[in-house]
Amino acid sequence: MAAVMVLGNGGREHAIAWKLARSAAVDRVYCIPGNPGTAREPGCENLPLSPLDAAGVVTAAHTLGVDLVVIGPEAPLVSGVSNALRLAGFPVFGPDAAAARLEGSKAFAKSFMERHGIPTAAYGRFTEAGPAERYLSSQPIPVVIKADGLASGKGVVVAQTRREALEALHRFLEWGPIVIEEFLEGEEASHIAIVSDGQVLSLAGSQDHKRLEDGDRGPNTGGMGAYSPTPVLDAAMSERVGREIMLPATRGLMADGLSYRGFLYAGLMITEQGPRVLEFNCRLGDPETQPLMMRLRSDLYAVLLQAARGDALPPSLDWDTRTALCVVLATPGYPDHPLIGARIQGVPRPEELPEHQKIFHAATRASGGHLYTAGGRVLGITVLGSSVSAAQSEAYALARRISWPGLHFRRDIGWRARPGRC
Repeated sequence: MAAVMVLGNGGREHAIAWKLARSAAVDRVYCIPGNPGTAREPGCENLPLSPLDAAGVVTAAHTLGVDLVVIGPEAPLVSGVSNALRLAGFPVFGPDAAAARLEGSKAFAKSFMERHGIPTAAYGRFTEAGPAERYLSSQPIPVVIKADGLASGKGVVVAQTRREALEALHRFLEWGPIVIEEFLEGEEASHIAIVSDGQVLSLAGSQDHKRLEDGDRGPNTGGMGAYSPTPVLDAAMSERVGREIMLPATRGLMADGLSYRGFLYAGLMITEQGPRVLEFNCRLGDPETQPLMMRLRSDLYAVLLQAARGDALPPSLDWDTRTALCVVLATPGYPDHPLIGARIQGVPRPEELPEHQKIFHAATRASGGHLYTAGGRVLGITVLGSSVSAAQSEAYALARRISWPGLHFRRDIGWRARPGRC
């Protein structure tokens, strides 16, 4: 029986750990550091280490005799934790630091896409206000302002006025370089694949809801909900994305001498001209992971181990035909000033839920037998249903059982597949 280590403590990592623990080949999943949700999962164990502590993670992997390490969030990838683990001889699912620049630097990603003919928006990169302001003055509104480095999903502003664009420009320049990007019209979607040195195994399509409020209004967030499958990524469009984006990206990585074994996430805008890449991420999306893991029928451990070793991947994965939908419950003030520390009421234990319902913890803290909010996005209410409508109905019924002061969630997750409010 195998032992697996999962780095990270969010909803994405809870979903990955839960799915790995369900493999018949896995005896134990060690979560670094995990969260109160993974602590409750059968077969999972939290370890009080930082996922950024490369030496500590390597020592723990040796001590526990792990057979596979899966890196969930972007920060350990960019900082080179995967490099240290590979050097120590462990199979690792997650790219090395050099390849993780696809997510760690927007400008690196844009240059990569230009070099390898991958369709994306026009852009400029700047380190000083003067040149950035002059470039901005020549761009139509709306326009997109991005922090060049990692910003936990909060480094993007779709500016509807020049004043808003200038404010974002100066705010992000305080962090470092910025990218000013052409605004693309269309519908967003997420295409994620398991990549192993040129091999591409696509996951089912999904769609995130980035804006805070119903109807895709309000500020950008890390994601307020997601569902899978999604009509915008039907079989024909998914095939086109694979041909025009994912295959050129994986071939480009190899041509640039970058070994890549991990998830490759293409955040897309499906325009009238076809798919365009908004961003590349080097890990699963959050909250897209939650519905994807609910739908996945294949053994996640087996395929990630194959990819980590560079073995041949299967031609496809097996998916539940039902719709999976995740509603994120957030704290008041999220995303800019989340108020944390509120006691959470009404969360059922995992064994109290039917098989097709799951609550994934994203930012919770356990103390004295109670749960408390510990970040902006707190819980992901995830349900499998016979349709988008059925999944919405059950997810929102379950969400309404949970409470804390100021709890906020969108009430229209999946609305593009089922127009109107649920």
